[in-house]
Amino acid sequence: MSDFSVRPLRSDEDRAALDLFRRALHVKEMTDEEWSAAAMSFQPDRGLGAFDPELIGTVRSFDSEVTLPGGGTTPLAAVSLVGVRADRIRRGVLTALMRAQFEDFAARGFPAAMLHASEGAIYGRFGYGVAARGKSIEVDRHRARFRPEVPSGGQISLLDLEGTIEQWPSLFDALPRTRPGMIARSPNLWPGYVREVRRSTTPIATAVHQGPDGTDGYVTYTVERSHFGAPAQLKIQSFHYASPDAFAGLWRYLLSVDLVDRITAEKRPLDEPVELLFTDPRHAAVQKTLDEGWLRLVDVPAMLDARTYHGEPVVIEVNDPFLEHNSGRYRLSEEGAARTTDPADLGLDADTLSMLYLGGWRASDLATAGRVRATGESALERADLLFGTRVNPWCGTFF
Repeated sequence: MSDFSVRPLRSDEDRAALDLFRRALHVKEMTDEEWSAAAMSFQPDRGLGAFDPELIGTVRSFDSEVTLPGGGTTPLAAVSLVGVRADRIRRGVLTALMRAQFEDFAARGFPAAMLHASEGAIYGRFGYGVAARGKSIEVDRHRARFRPEVPSGGQISLLDLEGTIEQWPSLFDALPRTRPGMIARSPNLWPGYVREVRRSTTPIATAVHQGPDGTDGYVTYTVERSHFGAPAQLKIQSFHYASPDAFAGLWRYLLSVDLVDRITAEKRPLDEPVELLFTDPRHAAVQKTLDEGWLRLVDVPAMLDARTYHGEPVVIEVNDPFLEHNSGRYRLSEEGAARTTDPADLGLDADTLSMLYLGGWRASDLATAGRVRATGESALERADLLFGTRVNPWCGTFF
């Protein structure tokens, strides 16, 4: 193993770090023009680099907050641009970067982190777990028919590309982030979104729904076809709403768009009832289910006490070999969470606790997969109720 060091990146090293990340994903380096736009997406002093003595690995984050079960929020570090140079992989570089980043989060008072994983086998050993999942759906526009009881919705107004860019942040911020796992969007995120929509080869549009109290939903989409006369696909890029009327009204609008054959959406909430809008639910087919948000409880005691619980108490024993100070037993109840020496009802590793935390998985299902060790069925039943949430978790923001 070669010697290397990890330290914060200087601002004049950010471009080299981004190029390293892009090469790790087999993407070509940026031009000067592309870099001048991409640089606006970097929050200062949130990048780390591994040096040997040249840059061989990097990781970044930006500050956010996440909605917790019960409706509260807590600071969240959103992790991105994780990469190690191809000739330095499997030498402890990523492990050192992760450890240094967790130390930075703890020092700055960020008890949790989230990321979107390029590969599913990488981050479990660092305590990240799949806390939110999403489904990809396809709606047959020609055959789908609304059920008679589906709300008619309110007024729809259409924004072009420039209108979308101008109003996007205010539209998102105006809607409540009610699902566990939803995060606040940092100002540093929007320049990247703008860069992507401006690069689109097809027009971008945003339909805004107005309810009785004002704006309560929007959907951003593009329509694509391989060549003139070929079947056209309307691809949903963003879809957020605050009421059943907005949800139904926006779907009514989407199915009214002419010269479209299919409507597709990636990584929507698992429990979002699109298929129930239609007389034949098969006309809204789920194509696949994917991991949508990976969570890491950096400060386990603080995070366990930050969310709400419902039901009878459970004692869990957490094993966290990467952040050993988190290991131990915790009593969880409607009054909160606290360390305890009482016998454990359940045993689990840190990555599994991250999966359980937002309510996206049941303890009993995780036990069936061997991820939770339980003293009996009663303990699992209590844990299912205690960690359960009214709606499925969902991040809804790519970073």
